[in-house]
Amino acid sequence: MKRIGVDVGGTFTDLVLWDDDGTVTVHKTPSTNHDPSIGTMDGIEVLAQRAGIDVADIEMFFHGTTVATNIVLEHNGSDVGMITTDGFRDLLHIARKKRPLNYSNYQDLPWQKWQLVPRRNRRTVPERMDAAGNVLTPLDEDAVRREVALLRERGVEAIAVAFLHAYRNPTHEQRVREIIAEEYPGVFVSLSSDVASQYREYERFSTTALNAFVGPKTSRYIENLAGKAKAAQVGEDVHLMTSAGGLVTSRSASEVPVSLLTSGVVAGLLGGCFIGKASGYPSVITLDVGGTSADIGVAPDGKLRMKHLLDTRIGDYHAMVPMAEVDTIGAGGGSIASIDEGGMFRVGPRSAGAMPGPACYNRGGTEPTSTDAMVVMGWLGADSFLSGTMEVKPELATEAVKTHIADKLGADLEHAAMGIFQILAHSMTEAISLHSVRKGYDPREFSLVAEGGAGPLYAWQIAEHLGIPRVIVPGHPGITSAVGLLTTDVRYEVPTTVWTSSAEPDLELLRREMDRLADQAVAQLRADGIADEDITLERSVDCRYVGQGYELRVPAPAGEITAEWVEQTAATFHEVHGRTYSQRFDDKPVQLVNIRVTGVGAVEHIRISEIEKGDADASGAIKTTTQALFWKNDSADPEWVDTPIYDRALFKAGNTFEGPAIVQQFDSTTIVGIGQKATVDAVGHIIIERSA
Repeated sequence: MKRIGVDVGGTFTDLVLWDDDGTVTVHKTPSTNHDPSIGTMDGIEVLAQRAGIDVADIEMFFHGTTVATNIVLEHNGSDVGMITTDGFRDLLHIARKKRPLNYSNYQDLPWQKWQLVPRRNRRTVPERMDAAGNVLTPLDEDAVRREVALLRERGVEAIAVAFLHAYRNPTHEQRVREIIAEEYPGVFVSLSSDVASQYREYERFSTTALNAFVGPKTSRYIENLAGKAKAAQVGEDVHLMTSAGGLVTSRSASEVPVSLLTSGVVAGLLGGCFIGKASGYPSVITLDVGGTSADIGVAPDGKLRMKHLLDTRIGDYHAMVPMAEVDTIGAGGGSIASIDEGGMFRVGPRSAGAMPGPACYNRGGTEPTSTDAMVVMGWLGADSFLSGTMEVKPELATEAVKTHIADKLGADLEHAAMGIFQILAHSMTEAISLHSVRKGYDPREFSLVAEGGAGPLYAWQIAEHLGIPRVIVPGHPGITSAVGLLTTDVRYEVPTTVWTSSAEPDLELLRREMDRLADQAVAQLRADGIADEDITLERSVDCRYVGQGYELRVPAPAGEITAEWVEQTAATFHEVHGRTYSQRFDDKPVQLVNIRVTGVGAVEHIRISEIEKGDADASGAIKTTTQALFWKNDSADPEWVDTPIYDRALFKAGNTFEGPAIVQQFDSTTIVGIGQKATVDAVGHIIIERSA
């Protein structure tokens, strides 16, 4: 079976083709941001040519995209109308009491400054449910028809429907959808009971509105890409990565596009987990550095950590959808270095992107970037970019760093270039510390997986700063996110709110709702063509102590739901709470707030083949030497050092070499620092450690 993974980033589109005989073919191409499907399909054509196959031979197509994310961050979504319960018109405006600046009376609140739904388009109708889902006020259908007609006249492109307590009884919302289909056929409809079927009014309303905001544009993109893929006979359907680390079909993604908000970012974390396990180091920290940003994830024992649903934001908006815990900072190969008006030396978060790109690309960019700094330092040469197929001009990098940084600081060129690198490396180090040390994980117990085109350029230094014992550089670091797309399964998570206590559990409620969620998850997988024998179900529960305002997600046991099942779930919560907050209260009852069933449809995963074995001598892979700038520690002055450049394609398993060294390949460049050694393992990954 031949399958392809395509991850569209802000600068490059990464593609990987995997054949079940173990053959792997990779390609990178500049992203076409005005229409990402163009770059995707063109890249697939080139990739197929490289592999010597026809595009119609590709049987499965997996995709990670930033389309929905970019719509939110750029505030250019659709015109949205909302229909909600009488009295709740301004819930989206009020939000929570927490503000970006708690003590300031003068601040722009992002969700008010850039409203998902303007107030004039937030319409209310008589209807009311109680917290148990009982009807207090019947739905006024005539009022619904009037409000839909008004929104139709105003030309809204999407309608969000969010009623109070609809997570307990969705019948009113479902009836509104039927009325909208009659009165305004073709408009995109987003129901809170479909998008976020759990309690917390503001977060549920915000997520529903966000789904409507990104819905029309994202669904059009997905349908456009799926149509092009079908015309080219690429796979049976396009499967897209969700923010929770699972795959969904193009149909499901078009209906709930809010689930795609951190699509490509999570794929990088999954790819890093896959790489770590293949090298025998399952606990990993992933550092995925692209042209615009750096994505950082922590996976103890190779397992994704999920964000708390009150922390699942995209930009300035709450998105109460499952998200793997990955942090993104503005640090990448295109990060622009500058001296601000106060004389402060800054690097990022502003980026040169793909166009005009770094100065050395010769596409019109004149400001120095971190890529230009590494050209000046001798780490990147004219043949470093896509194996020399992408022309660069080192003299333009030198001019940019000298003019904008060195001359303004009164520093020499070497210190200016080194400063750009060190500032960006420090930003990444701080972000990793935030997501490991400050959350109870010791980075010295993890391996750092260097991903993206620029990750292997920074990882050696970051590992030194944090005491991480080893860096793992995948065989194709520049396309690790695309690889991650091929390592997971089709997944649907279905939640609901139950509100019961371990002291007096409502077992009948738990059984009924868990069965309902399981049936819903299985139905979705069957609709996607997943056979019953390939379907498994996973349970989890959001728990908290009485009086707490936040829950922790814990895995729930399989089997019949009994009093013992509840006790076991509560015991797991005590353990998780103790690890998370360093305190546990075993004598306190536990509230079971939300229950979740995740339906998993198994998809055959890729495997990494072992490479040809060799001896310890790696000198046969040296293609040349160069003068490159290195230092022994942070306080040392940089020195020009004779540095070997290795061709990664010539490595054999067992090869070892000492730093300083530069390793070149098509999609990335790896740096091994002074005092470090590198070993090529059985599957071709480079393992960088401190020299003995």
